Amino acid sequence: MPTALITGITGQDGSYLAELLLAKGYRVIGVARRSSTMTSERINHLLDDITVVQGDLHDQGSLLSFLEEYKPTEVYNLAAQSFVPTSWNQPALTGEITALGVTRMLEAIRFINPKIRFYQASSSEMYGKVLEVPQSEETPFYPRSPYGVAKVYGHWITVNYRESFNMFAVSGILFNHESPRRGLEFVTRKIADGVARIKLGLAKELRLGNLESQRDWGFAGDYVEAMWRMLQLDEPDNFVIGMGETHSVREFCEIAFDHAGLDYKEFVVQDERFYRPAEVDLLISDPSKARSVLGWEPSVSFKELVTMMVDADLARLNGK
Repeated sequence: MPTALITGITGQDGSYLAELLLAKGYRVIGVARRSSTMTSERINHLLDDITVVQGDLHDQGSLLSFLEEYKPTEVYNLAAQSFVPTSWNQPALTGEITALGVTRMLEAIRFINPKIRFYQASSSEMYGKVLEVPQSEETPFYPRSPYGVAKVYGHWITVNYRESFNMFAVSGILFNHESPRRGLEFVTRKIADGVARIKLGLAKELRLGNLESQRDWGFAGDYVEAMWRMLQLDEPDNFVIGMGETHSVREFCEIAFDHAGLDYKEFVVQDERFYRPAEVDLLISDPSKARSVLGWEPSVSFKELVTMMVDADLARLNGK
């Protein structure tokens, strides 16, 4: 039985990845940040089948001990301070976790067992002020937030360890991927939740920032399959994972409200408080390498993703 260690197991991607690996016969070890109470609602249904340990990317010792005790064959580093607006309020913390945390994990692997296969969760936010459209593995980075800058560091230190120490270390440059398990602070989930609340008479408006921002949105459950496929290759490499299409926040609102029989123009209010200090206007992936080398294809369309999220929040708020 192969063993996989997942940092950030309690997050959206961690929960979907754990489900996938369990279905493939893995023993799954999840690392969750130390706190007085662990937020585990996304993985509560898995707790009988996985092992969750408390640890932190700040703490080199805990990473070393996990690798020594559980002897994973694969490590998926999904932990990060991943909410972009927070990275401006806590830029040093974001760098400590999202950038230096990657180095600590790579060092732990190099010290304990350099044959462990390592996946780094890179991000389309690294492209920021995009220098070409669409964005591929070869597109230069121009991050526009402390989060994006930290992810660029994490990406390049992964490449550096791969080339310097002959480690099997890959980076998945994932474009925006959403689901009903997305945190309420993210705009896609904020919209889905807002639509459900308005439909059920629990709210009268939805306040959002820039409606013209364009993103390449896909379903998180599809994207974790790409992560796993990267670690099954004969040689490590970097891959862009996305839908290859772009949609605006406004379009997301249109589909979400229309699905509930509502007109978004009657309820959405643009609020400057939700604008970024430096905006990322357009992200769109070129996933052709992932499709040809990994054989990866998304199964959920953009419209299906939006309606899935609205339906889930309607059911949740209805108590069903």
